[in-house]
Amino acid sequence: MRVARHDQLASLQRDLAASAARLSVSQTELHRLRRALDALPVGVVLVDDHGQVQVRNTAASAYEGHGRVLVWEAVERHLRRAVTGRSSGQLLELFGPPRTSLQIDAVPLRDGGALATIEDVSERARVDRVRTDFVANISHELKTPVGAMAVLAEALAEADEPEIVERLAARISAEAHRAARTIDDLLELSRIELGGPALREAVDVDTVVAEAVERTATAAEHREVSVRRAGTPGLSVWGDARQLTSAVANLVDNAVKYSEDGAEVVVAARAEDRTVLVEVIDHGIGIPATDLDRVFERFYRVDQARSRATGGTGLGLSIVRHVAANHAGRVTVVSREGEGSTFTIHLPAFDE
Repeated sequence: MRVARHDQLASLQRDLAASAARLSVSQTELHRLRRALDALPVGVVLVDDHGQVQVRNTAASAYEGHGRVLVWEAVERHLRRAVTGRSSGQLLELFGPPRTSLQIDAVPLRDGGALATIEDVSERARVDRVRTDFVANISHELKTPVGAMAVLAEALAEADEPEIVERLAARISAEAHRAARTIDDLLELSRIELGGPALREAVDVDTVVAEAVERTATAAEHREVSVRRAGTPGLSVWGDARQLTSAVANLVDNAVKYSEDGAEVVVAARAEDRTVLVEVIDHGIGIPATDLDRVFERFYRVDQARSRATGGTGLGLSIVRHVAANHAGRVTVVSREGEGSTFTIHLPAFDE
């Protein structure tokens, strides 16, 4: 009898040990699962048949609390719907600041309950907006000169007097050059965005500034604007001379266009710690404070009428921004409306 009882106790111990082992494995697996979920950038929320939260990862927990009421309310609403067997979701726009776009989706689970995901798609939404704006802008920018050329060509076909023919031909030529400038700037911007720096070598800043000033000499002479070089000689940066020259030339050209006739533009290079600063200073019309955050966007113009008159494409400053980024640098602007602007390219200094 005692032997039988001992056998029963031994059997029970073995069963308990086996159960404990299974429980240990289960807890280990659950811990690993939680760690994996916490590593995900997407918020994950799991609820049971009654809508009670069973699992919530770190990314999902960040959307709880004060200031995130709209997010969690939307998650709970879609989970309640999913628990009944219907998938649900929405794109939630939070205007911030900063502006945030969240994709919330909830799906029912086969064994009961529901799973919701919260994904931050702000960057994707921003890229989509930029792409949409770009297509609209480039269509407008090319449609205007092409439409003008069509009208002028029709008028030219009906013109008889030499003076009228000459004037219309000159207008057609000007519109064609305007379209060509837009296309050239687009190709340059695309090359810089997609290709990055083509070369990595020591670039003499004086040479870059001199070539940039030379490129804009004709426009400056036409406006009787003097472009003066200043700053510290002998500075070098690590990068692509062609891209850097294009960036500085765009800043100088921009300064000349928005300066009054007879004004002065200064291009100065100087060192600050381990950074080389290339500054383009003008005393022109300046930029309103409300526009400072947008001047580096494609096709954005502070003064539309002035840009039309000067032939600006609205792509120059965007090119400058991408060149600076390609060289692990940045571009900044300080401006006061009616007093002028200072654009500065910050570049890492060359270190042998």
